[in-house]
Amino acid sequence: MHARIPWRLTTALTAAAAAVAISGLTAAPASAGNSYTGAAYVSGKGGFADDWYDEGILSTSTNTNSNATCLWQKVLWADGLLAWEDIDGIFGPKTRDATRTFQARHHLDDDGVVGEDTFGWAGSYGKLEDIDGDTTVDRYIGPRHGFTIWRDGDGHYGFYDDGVKRSAGYNYRTCS
Repeated sequence: MHARIPWRLTTALTAAAAAVAISGLTAAPASAGNSYTGAAYVSGKGGFADDWYDEGILSTSTNTNSNATCLWQKVLWADGLLAWEDIDGIFGPKTRDATRTFQARHHLDDDGVVGEDTFGWAGSYGKLEDIDGDTTVDRYIGPRHGFTIWRDGDGHYGFYDDGVKRSAGYNYRTCS
């Protein structure tokens, strides 16, 4: 009876070690880690500078098909890194590569994953502008282009897509 206890204990410890090792292999990259609030939308409050430092992760495996991805693609277009026709709300290889270029230009970890540093950089330094003084964001200003954007009374960001108002949600894709 006593001989079985160490064997069972050894088996349990081996299984626990394997589970820890596997979970370490599937964890999100450290550079993309952030203080994401779990909100369903890209959102913010208060001043517009530094408004996107707590957003969810966007990548080829996380929030891949979403309006939040569509918003990110518009940022990449405004920075001259994606063509307008590539804005479809799907985080594929073109978006990943354009994200890597964006990250390299701004001396960020160029892993192609949009996390707190990447999203935060895009939302800082006067790129979100309230041009009519009503405390809502009206434009995202990139070095090549700008586009209409807003933050509603609940703090949710949105954009226009083919003339249709869209909220920048993480859990659905209605942009095209």
